[in-house]
Amino acid sequence: MNRRFTANSPTLRFTDTTDSHRADRGDSPLFTANPDAQQLGLAPAVAGFLTDRDLAPSSHRVYALTLDRIIGQLGPDIPVAQITTAMLARFLTTTYAHLAPASYNRVVATLGSLFAYTTRQGATPASPAAGLERRRLRSGPADHARTRAIPETELLAFLTAEHPVRDKTLRWLLYERAARAQEVLALDVADLDLARRRAVVIGKGGRAELIGWETKTARLLPRLLRQRREGPLFLADIAPAPARQPALADLDPDSGRARLSYRRAAEVFKAASGGPTLHQLRHSRLTHLAEAGIALPILMAKSRHTSLTSLGIYAKPTFDAVAAATAAIDPDRRQ
Repeated sequence: MNRRFTANSPTLRFTDTTDSHRADRGDSPLFTANPDAQQLGLAPAVAGFLTDRDLAPSSHRVYALTLDRIIGQLGPDIPVAQITTAMLARFLTTTYAHLAPASYNRVVATLGSLFAYTTRQGATPASPAAGLERRRLRSGPADHARTRAIPETELLAFLTAEHPVRDKTLRWLLYERAARAQEVLALDVADLDLARRRAVVIGKGGRAELIGWETKTARLLPRLLRQRREGPLFLADIAPAPARQPALADLDPDSGRARLSYRRAAEVFKAASGGPTLHQLRHSRLTHLAEAGIALPILMAKSRHTSLTSLGIYAKPTFDAVAAATAAIDPDRRQ
Protein backbone atom coordinates (compact mmCIF):
# COMPACT_ATOMS: atom_id res chain seq x y z
CA MET A 1 0.00 0.00 0.00
CA ASN A 2 1.35 3.40 -0.92
CA ARG A 3 1.18 6.43 1.29
CA ARG A 4 0.49 10.06 0.61
CA PHE A 5 1.49 12.90 2.90
CA THR A 6 -0.87 15.71 3.77
CA ALA A 7 0.18 18.84 5.58
CA ASN A 8 -0.93 19.57 9.08
CA SER A 9 1.59 22.33 9.75
CA PRO A 10 4.12 22.14 11.19
CA THR A 11 3.82 18.32 11.39
CA LEU A 12 3.03 16.21 8.35
CA ARG A 13 1.03 13.00 8.62
CA PHE A 14 0.45 9.88 6.53
CA THR A 15 -2.77 9.05 4.69
CA ASP A 16 -3.11 5.79 2.78
CA THR A 17 -3.62 5.83 -1.01
CA THR A 18 -3.62 3.19 -3.70
CA ASP A 19 -0.79 0.93 -4.78
CA SER A 20 -0.47 2.59 -8.19
CA HIS A 21 2.98 3.42 -9.50
CA ARG A 22 4.72 1.20 -6.96
CA ALA A 23 6.84 -0.13 -9.77
CA ASP A 24 8.37 3.32 -10.15
CA ARG A 25 10.07 2.98 -6.75
CA GLY A 26 10.64 -0.80 -6.58
CA ASP A 27 9.36 -2.22 -3.29
CA SER A 28 9.49 1.15 -1.51
CA PRO A 29 6.25 3.09 -0.88
CA LEU A 30 5.65 6.03 -3.21
CA PHE A 31 5.62 9.32 -1.32
CA THR A 32 3.55 11.95 -3.09
CA ALA A 33 3.84 15.36 -1.50
CA ASN A 34 0.84 17.51 -0.92
CA PRO A 35 1.43 20.92 -2.60
CA ASP A 36 1.53 22.52 0.84
CA ALA A 37 4.29 20.12 1.88
CA GLN A 38 6.46 21.28 -1.00
CA GLN A 39 6.35 24.80 0.46
CA LEU A 40 7.25 23.70 3.97
CA GLY A 41 9.53 26.36 5.46
CA LEU A 42 12.83 25.62 7.16
CA ALA A 43 11.74 26.70 10.65
CA PRO A 44 8.56 24.55 10.69
CA ALA A 45 10.57 21.65 9.26
CA VAL A 46 13.11 21.95 12.08
CA ALA A 47 10.33 22.15 14.67
CA GLY A 48 8.73 19.01 13.27
CA PHE A 49 12.05 17.20 13.12
CA LEU A 50 12.95 17.99 16.74
CA THR A 51 9.49 16.91 17.86
CA ASP A 52 9.72 13.70 15.83
CA ARG A 53 13.10 12.70 17.29
CA ASP A 54 13.11 11.20 20.78
CA LEU A 55 16.24 12.99 21.97
CA ALA A 56 17.86 13.27 25.37
CA PRO A 57 17.87 16.90 26.62
CA SER A 58 21.62 17.28 26.03
CA SER A 59 21.33 15.89 22.48
CA HIS A 60 18.31 18.10 21.82
CA ARG A 61 20.34 21.18 22.73
CA VAL A 62 23.18 20.18 20.37
CA TYR A 63 20.77 19.54 17.48
CA ALA A 64 18.84 22.74 18.17
CA LEU A 65 21.99 24.87 18.26
CA THR A 66 23.11 23.70 14.80
CA LEU A 67 19.65 23.98 13.30
CA ASP A 68 19.06 27.41 14.84
CA ARG A 69 22.23 28.60 13.11
CA ILE A 70 21.16 27.36 9.69
CA ILE A 71 17.77 29.02 10.15
CA GLY A 72 19.62 32.23 10.96
CA GLN A 73 21.69 31.97 7.77
CA LEU A 74 19.11 30.73 5.26
CA GLY A 75 16.00 32.29 6.81
CA PRO A 76 13.08 30.66 8.61
CA ASP A 77 10.67 30.77 5.68
CA ILE A 78 12.79 29.38 2.85
CA PRO A 79 11.08 26.24 1.51
CA VAL A 80 13.22 23.23 2.32
CA ALA A 81 12.64 22.02 -1.25
CA GLN A 82 14.73 24.99 -2.46
CA ILE A 83 17.73 24.27 -0.24
CA THR A 84 20.68 22.89 -2.22
CA THR A 85 23.88 21.06 -1.37
CA ALA A 86 25.85 24.20 -2.29
CA MET A 87 23.87 26.27 0.22
CA LEU A 88 24.58 23.74 2.98
CA ALA A 89 28.27 23.62 2.04
CA ARG A 90 28.48 27.43 2.33
CA PHE A 91 26.79 27.24 5.73
CA LEU A 92 29.37 24.71 6.94
CA THR A 93 32.26 26.75 5.56
CA THR A 94 31.17 30.03 7.12
CA THR A 95 30.04 28.62 10.47
CA TYR A 96 32.02 25.47 11.25
CA ALA A 97 35.32 25.67 9.35
CA HIS A 98 37.22 25.83 12.68
CA LEU A 99 35.93 22.52 14.03
CA ALA A 100 37.99 19.36 14.39
CA PRO A 101 36.96 16.56 12.00
CA ALA A 102 34.90 14.61 14.53
CA SER A 103 32.90 17.68 15.60
CA TYR A 104 32.51 18.87 12.00
CA ASN A 105 31.20 15.45 10.97
CA ARG A 106 28.62 15.55 13.77
CA VAL A 107 27.23 18.78 12.26
CA VAL A 108 27.08 17.10 8.84
CA ALA A 109 25.25 14.16 10.44
CA THR A 110 22.73 16.55 12.04
CA LEU A 111 21.96 18.12 8.67
CA GLY A 112 21.69 14.65 7.16
CA SER A 113 19.14 13.65 9.79
CA LEU A 114 17.06 16.79 9.22
CA PHE A 115 16.85 16.38 5.46
CA ALA A 116 16.28 12.64 5.67
CA TYR A 117 13.24 13.61 7.75
CA THR A 118 12.00 16.21 5.23
CA THR A 119 12.47 13.70 2.41
CA ARG A 120 10.39 11.13 4.28
CA GLN A 121 7.76 13.81 4.76
CA GLY A 122 7.63 14.49 1.01
CA ALA A 123 8.83 18.08 1.46
CA THR A 124 12.12 17.52 -0.39
CA PRO A 125 12.58 15.23 -3.41
CA ALA A 126 15.97 14.12 -2.10
CA SER A 127 18.28 15.08 0.76
CA PRO A 128 20.61 17.97 -0.20
CA ALA A 129 22.85 16.88 2.69
CA ALA A 130 23.67 13.63 0.90
CA GLY A 131 26.28 15.45 -1.20
CA LEU A 132 28.16 16.96 1.76
CA GLU A 133 31.68 15.68 2.31
CA ARG A 134 32.84 14.61 5.74
CA ARG A 135 36.31 15.37 7.01
CA ARG A 136 38.85 12.65 7.39
CA LEU A 137 39.66 11.97 11.03
CA ARG A 138 43.20 12.87 11.97
CA SER A 139 45.55 10.54 13.76
CA GLY A 140 48.87 12.08 14.58
CA PRO A 141 50.81 14.10 17.17
CA ALA A 142 48.14 16.81 17.44
CA ASP A 143 45.38 14.26 17.95
CA HIS A 144 47.47 12.42 20.54
CA ALA A 145 48.05 15.68 22.40
CA ARG A 146 44.30 16.31 22.53
CA THR A 147 43.56 12.99 24.20
CA ARG A 148 46.58 12.56 26.46
CA ALA A 149 46.57 13.21 30.18
CA ILE A 150 48.06 16.46 31.45
CA PRO A 151 50.83 15.75 34.03
CA GLU A 152 49.31 15.99 37.49
CA THR A 153 51.66 18.62 38.94
CA GLU A 154 51.24 20.80 35.85
CA LEU A 155 47.45 20.52 35.88
CA LEU A 156 47.06 21.16 39.61
CA ALA A 157 49.24 24.26 39.31
CA PHE A 158 46.92 25.52 36.58
CA LEU A 159 43.71 24.69 38.46
CA THR A 160 44.83 26.38 41.68
CA ALA A 161 45.95 29.59 39.92
CA GLU A 162 43.74 32.68 39.84
CA HIS A 163 40.85 32.37 37.36
CA PRO A 164 37.31 33.78 37.20
CA VAL A 165 35.12 31.89 39.66
CA ARG A 166 32.85 30.48 36.92
CA ASP A 167 35.74 28.99 34.99
CA LYS A 168 37.54 27.78 38.11
CA THR A 169 34.40 26.03 39.41
CA LEU A 170 33.69 24.35 36.07
CA ARG A 171 37.24 23.08 35.73
CA TRP A 172 37.47 21.69 39.26
CA LEU A 173 34.08 20.01 38.91
CA LEU A 174 35.08 18.40 35.61
CA TYR A 175 38.41 17.26 37.04
CA GLU A 176 37.25 16.07 40.47
CA ARG A 177 34.37 14.13 38.98
CA ALA A 178 36.04 13.08 35.70
CA ALA A 179 32.79 14.24 34.16
CA ARG A 180 31.79 14.91 30.57
CA ALA A 181 31.67 18.64 29.94
CA GLN A 182 28.37 18.58 28.04
CA GLU A 183 26.63 16.91 30.99
CA VAL A 184 27.96 19.39 33.53
CA LEU A 185 27.14 22.40 31.37
CA ALA A 186 23.55 21.13 31.12
CA LEU A 187 23.13 21.28 34.92
CA ASP A 188 20.67 23.72 36.48
CA VAL A 189 21.03 25.21 39.94
CA ALA A 190 18.01 23.21 41.08
CA ASP A 191 19.78 19.95 40.15
CA LEU A 192 22.42 20.41 42.86
CA ASP A 193 22.38 18.74 46.25
CA LEU A 194 25.00 20.93 47.89
CA ALA A 195 24.76 19.32 51.31
CA ARG A 196 25.58 15.86 49.94
CA ARG A 197 27.88 17.09 47.16
CA ARG A 198 26.00 15.45 44.34
CA ALA A 199 23.78 16.11 41.34
CA VAL A 200 21.88 14.13 38.73
CA VAL A 201 23.00 14.55 35.13
CA ILE A 202 21.58 13.15 31.91
CA GLY A 203 24.28 10.85 30.59
CA LYS A 204 24.77 8.99 27.35
CA GLY A 205 21.63 7.37 26.02
CA GLY A 206 19.46 9.73 28.05
CA ARG A 207 20.14 7.92 31.32
CA ALA A 208 19.86 9.83 34.58
CA GLU A 209 23.16 9.35 36.44
CA LEU A 210 24.52 10.54 39.77
CA ILE A 211 27.75 12.53 39.94
CA GLY A 212 29.54 13.92 42.98
CA TRP A 213 32.36 16.32 43.72
CA GLU A 214 35.08 16.95 46.25
CA THR A 215 36.27 19.74 48.51
CA LYS A 216 37.59 22.23 45.95
CA THR A 217 34.30 22.25 44.03
CA ALA A 218 32.27 22.30 47.26
CA ARG A 219 34.05 25.49 48.35
CA LEU A 220 33.68 27.19 44.97
CA LEU A 221 30.00 26.49 44.27
CA PRO A 222 28.57 28.93 46.87
CA ARG A 223 30.79 31.69 45.44
CA LEU A 224 29.51 30.89 41.96
CA LEU A 225 25.84 30.72 42.91
CA ARG A 226 25.62 33.89 45.04
CA GLN A 227 22.21 32.82 46.37
CA ARG A 228 20.82 31.91 42.93
CA ARG A 229 18.18 29.19 43.23
CA GLU A 230 17.18 28.59 39.60
CA GLY A 231 18.42 28.81 36.05
CA PRO A 232 21.51 27.26 34.43
CA LEU A 233 24.44 26.56 36.75
CA PHE A 234 27.07 27.98 34.39
CA LEU A 235 26.19 31.22 32.59
CA ALA A 236 27.62 33.05 29.59
CA ASP A 237 29.37 36.37 30.21
CA ILE A 238 26.69 38.53 28.54
CA ALA A 239 23.02 38.29 27.70
CA PRO A 240 22.21 36.92 24.22
CA ALA A 241 21.25 39.23 21.37
CA PRO A 242 17.48 39.63 20.85
CA ALA A 243 17.68 37.75 17.55
CA ARG A 244 19.36 34.72 19.17
CA GLN A 245 17.23 34.10 22.23
CA PRO A 246 17.65 30.52 23.52
CA ALA A 247 14.95 28.41 25.13
CA LEU A 248 13.62 29.71 28.44
CA ALA A 249 15.18 26.73 30.23
CA ASP A 250 18.60 27.99 29.11
CA LEU A 251 18.14 31.52 30.50
CA ASP A 252 18.83 32.86 33.97
CA PRO A 253 15.60 34.68 34.98
CA ASP A 254 17.44 37.30 37.04
CA SER A 255 20.34 38.35 34.81
CA GLY A 256 18.92 37.35 31.43
CA ARG A 257 22.19 35.56 30.62
CA ALA A 258 22.13 32.25 28.76
CA ARG A 259 23.64 28.88 29.61
CA LEU A 260 27.37 28.68 28.92
CA SER A 261 27.93 26.71 25.72
CA TYR A 262 30.49 23.93 25.34
CA ARG A 263 32.10 25.82 22.48
CA ARG A 264 32.68 28.93 24.58
CA ALA A 265 33.84 26.97 27.65
CA ALA A 266 36.34 25.07 25.49
CA GLU A 267 37.64 28.29 23.90
CA VAL A 268 38.16 29.94 27.28
CA PHE A 269 39.91 26.87 28.70
CA LYS A 270 42.25 26.47 25.74
CA ALA A 271 43.17 30.16 25.80
CA ALA A 272 43.93 30.03 29.54
CA SER A 273 45.80 26.71 29.43
CA GLY A 274 47.90 27.59 26.41
CA GLY A 275 47.02 24.45 24.47
CA PRO A 276 45.44 21.62 26.49
CA THR A 277 41.72 21.14 25.85
CA LEU A 278 38.71 20.94 28.13
CA HIS A 279 38.21 17.29 27.25
CA GLN A 280 41.65 16.45 28.63
CA LEU A 281 40.42 17.10 32.19
CA ARG A 282 38.43 13.85 32.10
CA HIS A 283 41.34 11.89 30.62
CA SER A 284 43.70 13.42 33.15
CA ARG A 285 41.65 12.62 36.24
CA LEU A 286 41.15 8.98 35.30
CA THR A 287 44.83 8.62 34.41
CA HIS A 288 45.97 10.22 37.68
CA LEU A 289 43.70 7.92 39.69
CA ALA A 290 44.99 4.88 37.79
CA GLU A 291 48.57 5.96 38.48
CA ALA A 292 47.67 6.27 42.17
CA GLY A 293 46.62 2.62 42.22
CA ILE A 294 42.84 3.08 42.33
CA ALA A 295 41.16 -0.20 41.37
CA LEU A 296 39.49 -0.47 37.97
CA PRO A 297 35.98 -1.08 39.41
CA ILE A 298 36.22 2.28 41.19
CA LEU A 299 37.43 3.95 38.00
CA MET A 300 34.51 2.42 36.10
CA ALA A 301 32.06 3.74 38.67
CA LYS A 302 33.62 7.20 38.60
CA SER A 303 33.79 7.44 34.81
CA ARG A 304 30.42 5.69 34.35
CA HIS A 305 31.82 3.43 31.65
CA THR A 306 30.11 0.10 31.13
CA SER A 307 33.16 -1.93 30.09
CA LEU A 308 36.87 -2.08 30.79
CA THR A 309 37.54 -1.79 27.06
CA SER A 310 35.95 1.64 26.79
CA LEU A 311 37.63 2.76 30.02
CA GLY A 312 41.02 1.80 28.61
CA ILE A 313 41.23 4.77 26.25
CA TYR A 314 41.14 7.12 29.24
CA ALA A 315 43.08 5.41 32.01
CA LYS A 316 46.50 5.25 30.38
CA PRO A 317 49.32 5.86 32.86
CA THR A 318 52.16 8.00 31.55
CA PHE A 319 55.59 6.58 30.67
CA ASP A 320 57.10 8.06 33.85
CA ALA A 321 54.39 6.48 36.01
CA VAL A 322 54.93 3.07 34.44
CA ALA A 323 58.69 3.42 34.85
CA ALA A 324 58.30 4.34 38.53
CA ALA A 325 55.97 1.41 39.20
CA THR A 326 58.32 -0.97 37.43
CA ALA A 327 61.32 0.32 39.34
CA ALA A 328 59.47 -0.21 42.63
CA ILE A 329 59.27 -3.96 42.00
CA ASP A 330 62.68 -4.34 40.32
CA PRO A 331 64.50 -7.07 42.32
CA ASP A 332 67.89 -5.69 41.34
CA ARG A 333 67.24 -2.05 42.07
CA ARG A 334 69.72 -0.31 44.32
CA GLN A 335 68.75 -0.07 47.98
